[in-house]
Amino acid sequence: MSGVTTETDTIRTILARRSVRQFTDAAVDRRLIVEALRAASWAPSGLNNQPWRFALVWEPVLKDKIGALTRYATVLRSSAVLIPVFMDKESSYDYVKDCQAVGACIQNLLLALHSLELGAVWIGEILKNKEKILEVLELPERLELMAVVAVGVPAHRNQTSHRRPLEELILLER
Repeated sequence: MSGVTTETDTIRTILARRSVRQFTDAAVDRRLIVEALRAASWAPSGLNNQPWRFALVWEPVLKDKIGALTRYATVLRSSAVLIPVFMDKESSYDYVKDCQAVGACIQNLLLALHSLELGAVWIGEILKNKEKILEVLELPERLELMAVVAVGVPAHRNQTSHRRPLEELILLER
């Protein structure tokens, strides 16, 4: 395939995205969040069941209550908006496949937020209190918390990361 470059805009976005844990006090336009959620909702899912559901938490008092349920309270409280991401068990047909689908949805969300020049971090540690999140948000038990994504305007973009060499990750090639 002559003339084809291997680093596309999509690949550059994937390689550039980092978890952002420090935000400015700047407000975030709801339209940007909705656009990122639209991209998230295009993740693949088995039977196209789209098991993901979202909450948007802007209110400081509610962010404080959610923050009290994790050791990452400072990050959650400093964000402009929290996006708890749930799996709707009523739309689920295979738990593992649906968890994978929600993971793909969250990855789409993180990439979309990055491309919209917002910062975000996927908080999984809060899952130890997933039932309490339902209580705080007054949501039905058919929902299972999969993550909370904290979103805001990044205070900086100097996050670093590393990856293992691909040679360590490729188990078999025949």
